[in-house]
Amino acid sequence: MKHIKRSMDIKIGSSLDNDKAWSSDTKKKIKEILKDKKQPNEHSIVFKMEKRRGKPVSIMGPFFIAQNDLKVLCKKIKKKLGSGGTCKDEWMEFQGECRDRLKSFIKEEGFRTKS
Repeated sequence: MKHIKRSMDIKIGSSLDNDKAWSSDTKKKIKEILKDKKQPNEHSIVFKMEKRRGKPVSIMGPFFIAQNDLKVLCKKIKKKLGSGGTCKDEWMEFQGECRDRLKSFIKEEGFRTKS
């Protein structure tokens, strides 16, 4: 009796071809989606709190507005809060636990929030 060797045509994993690279295609698609600009009343802003180096940081976003407008809004809110902060991509980060005050400020600007 002869043993017949058969190869299986099963491919596991991802392709390393440049045209099928998962991570670069996905990142491009996400950036294209995030480039869609929305009016303030079309947003649904989420508020989070994290601890970084033992200190609280309030985070809110995502914002679908131009980067320059986001920086202007961030600067305005930092001035009202009297604390430091920054805007990274479509999120804003502020020093301290100030989510309640942030909600009131962002509603004054016409943005919608989630609970």
